Amino acid sequence: MYDKSCLDPVFLPLNVPTMRSLVSTILSFLLALTTHISMAQSTDEARRLYDAHKNYREATLTQRRFKQKDILPLIEQRKNNPLYEIKSVGQSFEGRNIQMLKIGNGPKKVLLWSQMHGDEPTATMASFDIFNFFEGKNDGFDALRKTILDQTTLYFVPMLNPDGAERYQRRTMQGIDMNRDAAARQTPEAKILKSLVDSLKPDYGFNLHDQSPRYSAGRSAKVATISFLATSYDYELSINPVRERSMQLIVGMNKILQEYIPGQVARYSDDHEPRGFGDNVQKWGTTLVLIESGGYVGDPEKQYIRQLNFMAILSALSTISDNSLTKENREDYYKIPENGRWLYDLVVRNATVKQSGKTFTADLGINRNEVNYANAGKFFYYSKIEDFGDLHPQFGSQELDATGLTIEKGKVFPTAFKNISAVSKLNALNLLKEGYTYVRLAADSNTRALGLYFTTSPLHILRNGQAAPSGVPGLGHTATFILKKGNTVKYAIINGFLYDLDDFQDNIGNGIVE
Repeated sequence: MYDKSCLDPVFLPLNVPTMRSLVSTILSFLLALTTHISMAQSTDEARRLYDAHKNYREATLTQRRFKQKDILPLIEQRKNNPLYEIKSVGQSFEGRNIQMLKIGNGPKKVLLWSQMHGDEPTATMASFDIFNFFEGKNDGFDALRKTILDQTTLYFVPMLNPDGAERYQRRTMQGIDMNRDAAARQTPEAKILKSLVDSLKPDYGFNLHDQSPRYSAGRSAKVATISFLATSYDYELSINPVRERSMQLIVGMNKILQEYIPGQVARYSDDHEPRGFGDNVQKWGTTLVLIESGGYVGDPEKQYIRQLNFMAILSALSTISDNSLTKENREDYYKIPENGRWLYDLVVRNATVKQSGKTFTADLGINRNEVNYANAGKFFYYSKIEDFGDLHPQFGSQELDATGLTIEKGKVFPTAFKNISAVSKLNALNLLKEGYTYVRLAADSNTRALGLYFTTSPLHILRNGQAAPSGVPGLGHTATFILKKGNTVKYAIINGFLYDLDDFQDNIGNGIVE
């Protein structure tokens, strides 16, 4: 037999501190659970946006070098759409109208501007993708659109420096970097942006840029594909509620982006720049996030990075709309690695160098620099050996271990050719295997007026009278040379591009004409 009294509940008295501890534990658990659920929902939403981007991608913008005339029709076609209010907010130094598109009717004001540097257009492309998104319906995103447009009013300036975009250059027509013109405001473009901040008094701002594809995420071999900055409004790097929200927004975007570019998100040093617009907009009371679109191997036109911008910006607008950004821990901002300068486009390691009768090993760091042509509508690469020696702290987006290989200058083919078209008919692989990297044009060639130019043949073309480099390839030279094992040429580097002669791919097409 058992005693029924053992089933009676037993009440133990809880003192006040114990009760408080229990309540605190329960609340902490509920907060953690809520945060976890919110993050899962945010991640799912981001995934759906990422997957759906192809449906909203603006088809007329397919490469980076577009001009204002290319986006004006896209703005014009929206003027009769009740979703938008479109107006000119001023003129550039050369008199181009700078336009702003307003979307939404919510209480939280968000100002987004792109291409204050004319050669930084990734977010401009993403902005037009976002416009297409807001124009959609019955696609599974109606609730998200309604939330954003009911809770925020968005002000987009998709091309703040159209004169710079015309030339695909960073600075304005005056030669001034307008992101260092927030204080003096010597450019009309800077005056326009300051006027917008003063008149709109935005709660949030997105300062949208591109950065060099040679930034690394910390001290690593990984390219910084997206970099962030919660700009500092003073030299003490103070954190007030305005800047704290910047950090929280960035923490949320970083979590989402890690799913797609793990280890490739970085942040700028937050040293205060008193001339910078980001720093000043933050000081003027707007929560400001600076986004930099860097590099991604195999994406020279930044179309994948454009997709990441689309997803990250819309996700951030969603967290602004429902205020879920405040659940992020600002301290996680500092866990994002800083931008590093540890990358070259190509690093050749441990090459044997023969010089003045002596032998040693060296690494070569090579960068491929873009050269505009066709009125800055297109570009080709011109590559240099930027460093020579011990590069073990640095990395390459592409690397070759040349252990056991000897570096040599290639030979000049003895026959001169009439034009570049004749060169393109040569069997480049056979020439490279014989150690010929240079081909000369005849005296009557009419290519001299072109200046530095390019060829789709994997060869280095010399105009008549242009001397081939002498001596061992080294610092400052055009990156054209061969790597031999004994008497056999194993690799050719032509204008900074690597060709494996045992697995030859001649479709790289980045030869150079000097």
